[in-house]
Amino acid sequence: MLIEDIESDALKQFRAGCVIPAHPLALTHKRELDNRRQRALTRYYLDAGSGGLAVGVHTTQFAIRDVGLYEPILRIAMEEAEGWVAQTPFMVAGVMGQTRQAIAEAELARGLGYHAALLGLGAMGAADEDQLIAHCASVAKIMPIIGFYLQAAVGGRDLSYNFWHRFAKIENVIGIKIAPFNRYKTLDVVRGVAAAGAQSRVTLYTGNDDHIVGDLLTPFPVESDNGTDHIRIKGGLLGHWSVWTLKAVQLLNDVHALPPSGKIDQSWWTRDAAVTDSNAAFFDAANNFDGVIAGLHEVLRRQGLLENILCLDPNEGMGKGQADEIDRVYRAYPALNDDRFVADNLERWLDG
Repeated sequence: MLIEDIESDALKQFRAGCVIPAHPLALTHKRELDNRRQRALTRYYLDAGSGGLAVGVHTTQFAIRDVGLYEPILRIAMEEAEGWVAQTPFMVAGVMGQTRQAIAEAELARGLGYHAALLGLGAMGAADEDQLIAHCASVAKIMPIIGFYLQAAVGGRDLSYNFWHRFAKIENVIGIKIAPFNRYKTLDVVRGVAAAGAQSRVTLYTGNDDHIVGDLLTPFPVESDNGTDHIRIKGGLLGHWSVWTLKAVQLLNDVHALPPSGKIDQSWWTRDAAVTDSNAAFFDAANNFDGVIAGLHEVLRRQGLLENILCLDPNEGMGKGQADEIDRVYRAYPALNDDRFVADNLERWLDG
């Protein structure tokens, strides 16, 4: 499957830049799949206006592979994406592991109708750059891939400018999720894509949940044959956008409505700080991201979308003081939550 095989509407949406929530996992109190609430989550994201969904990724919990839930979770999301809304969104499957596993996961995702694989490299251990590039190229033979620069605090690894330069030259690379939570490393990705001459093929998405608005507003300067050119990050593929998603869609629409050049009103930087502060609470930054998934679950639980905050790992939960931090950002930034939207539609999503 090549990039040109993707249906035009989905591809156009991805290229323009859209909201792609990283899909959480709904569990019962027995830590078994809660099919009803899993589907309700997908319906929430679709009705909120998400242009895509990312399933089987970090926010879904990598451990779904250990308990036989990888295929069921991907299948549920695809069924809802094809049946709940008129236009199928851009569907991204998280793919990871050593090359044999990654290829098998990509083949499964392609068979289910997914458009691209978000390729995690955390399981590649001490593989050198040549081995990493060969691994990526092997998976790209199966379906279009999105590079994933995951921060080290939650299982990623450092990747150089040279790696991203070489990665962007792989012809079936459709995008990169930039999520190192580091401005220097973010620039490495942008520069690598530019040096490969791949900016028209490789669409950049922010995964830097600590700097979402800033990433979306920045025209990144890069060298070109004509002097200095600029590359934009078009959308976001984010765990943060798995909560308060309606407001994330409104935020991205507001960014896209800005004139392509000109001054940015100071209020945008206030908005940036508010979003980042909210993310610190949801992701448990105070405890080195220990409660990153459980914190998102807690927001969804408060809204009624989830029954509990349980993760597959019984030892994984909210960090010390995290609930109080979530209380604080709810009070501080009431305009950022979409509780009313959820309340108005929750019964339909649960029982539709």
